[in-house]
Amino acid sequence: MNPDEDKTKAKLDYLRRQEEEEVVQLIARRNGYAYVNLHQISINTDALRLIPENEALAAKMGAYELINKKLSVAIMSPKNPLTMQVLDRLDRAGYELKIFVASESSLEKIWGHYQDLSYAQTTRAGSLEISAQSIADIISKAKDIPGIKQLIQDAVSSHQSYRVSIIIETILAGALGTGASDIHLEPEETYARLRYRLDGVLVDVLDFDNDTLKSLIARLKLLSGMILNIHNKAQDGRFSIKLSDKEIEIRSSILPGAYSESMVMRVLNPDSISVKVEELGMDQWLLDILLKEITKPNGMILTTGPTGSGKTTTLYSFLRKIHTPEIKIITIEDPIEYHLPGIVQTQTDADAGYTFLAGLRAALRQDPDVIMVGEIRDAETAGIAVQSALTGHLVFSTLHTNDAAGTFPRLVNLGINPRDTVSAMNVAMAQRLLRKVCQNCHKQVPLTAEQKTFFGKVTDSIRNRKLVEGIQTENIYEAVGCEKCNGTGYKGRIGIFEIILKNEALQQELIKENPNEKAIKKIGLDQGMLDMRQDGILKILRGLTTLDELSRVIDLDEEIL
Repeated sequence: MNPDEDKTKAKLDYLRRQEEEEVVQLIARRNGYAYVNLHQISINTDALRLIPENEALAAKMGAYELINKKLSVAIMSPKNPLTMQVLDRLDRAGYELKIFVASESSLEKIWGHYQDLSYAQTTRAGSLEISAQSIADIISKAKDIPGIKQLIQDAVSSHQSYRVSIIIETILAGALGTGASDIHLEPEETYARLRYRLDGVLVDVLDFDNDTLKSLIARLKLLSGMILNIHNKAQDGRFSIKLSDKEIEIRSSILPGAYSESMVMRVLNPDSISVKVEELGMDQWLLDILLKEITKPNGMILTTGPTGSGKTTTLYSFLRKIHTPEIKIITIEDPIEYHLPGIVQTQTDADAGYTFLAGLRAALRQDPDVIMVGEIRDAETAGIAVQSALTGHLVFSTLHTNDAAGTFPRLVNLGINPRDTVSAMNVAMAQRLLRKVCQNCHKQVPLTAEQKTFFGKVTDSIRNRKLVEGIQTENIYEAVGCEKCNGTGYKGRIGIFEIILKNEALQQELIKENPNEKAIKKIGLDQGMLDMRQDGILKILRGLTTLDELSRVIDLDEEIL
């Protein structure tokens, strides 16, 4: 089958599924029942066990959610006598039933989980309940990566029936205790590897056997609402960790590989995103500028940077800063990573045709004061975003460019009129995240002659001389590594930033046929702004980070303007 036939078949399958779901919705409505589409819902194994597989298949039904004694059941036909018998048995057993009509393809998702029940320990509605005391106990025993490694090794080598649950709990608790943003489970030919991403960098935790990896992935797939018997396709899912005072969402991703499936879990800890704008790492002069810009009634603020550079955290901190009961804020995101109280958030769905463009158009009909578009990816979205900024809305968004200067040519390349670009834009900003040198183990060393020359050229290029007054230029810090920083030499992260504000010089440059990024960058520097290299060098001289860390994140060899 050629690629065109594959696409045609996939489209026809999608249309058939859509048609099936529409018919089922109609049946549900006519019979007075609610409708459910189970393709995007996690299946809870506690609920699944309440209806034996042979009964579920015969009665064309399945239980998928159990919270206390409230049981959600999907049925294919409300007139099936076998279905009514099973429901009557569950009712007499004391369950409070919530009945939904679902399509056969939805029910097949439930039925597909029966063969994998042997992997599953008790779960609850796509969540893993870990007590705060349990996490505290694990952290008290494992204050660093070596300690976590030992705990997991002990669990791996045990022969207890519930060892998989113990391993998963320890891995997750260890990630929370160390502040990891991602957990990587990766198969090799003869072993498997566990890594945490700490402060943006992957750190090895331990290696273990592939059989254990397969058991872990089967358990985590089930918990994440994935299909367990599919091993040759990528899958995405999610589950949550319920603590006593908060709920932490885990976004899981499966990728088939040469040896087995690999899994990455993104830890969406609300604490990690709840950063005040004052804590991002901006110098006070820059913070004062941005606080003024984000409180303007209209215009556009764009931030750029690669994945993991802190763009979402920055935009969320802006939204929190300006949010009041008097204004309406709407966000269009892909996906919604963190929920912000008092703010309307909507998530795109490409399969359903709900793109950033569609979301932005819909948001404008909701009478917003402020709009956040997760990312400007195409000309139409860029055009509507710019027009929104020109017609009384404050617009926040992100764009894929390497630096702040590249924002303007990028918008022009997307077909935006250069004059509109300058008129709409309040701030073009770029950022990166640097690891902060551990204050417990860092080592002070004198600058070499070569480093002194380089640092001198960078600091001399800073137009705003007040920023370099009184700053020492003799010593810098190097990372060492200790128990408090898990041997990395770094603890926590701080941002480096560069911004460009609109002015007449910028407009004159943009109306040229081919706007020059180098000239635009010089305009920003002439405004008294810093570029990311200058900001990073100043942070090194203040003892906040290291030269090695800055060179890891940005190119230090670019021409100094």
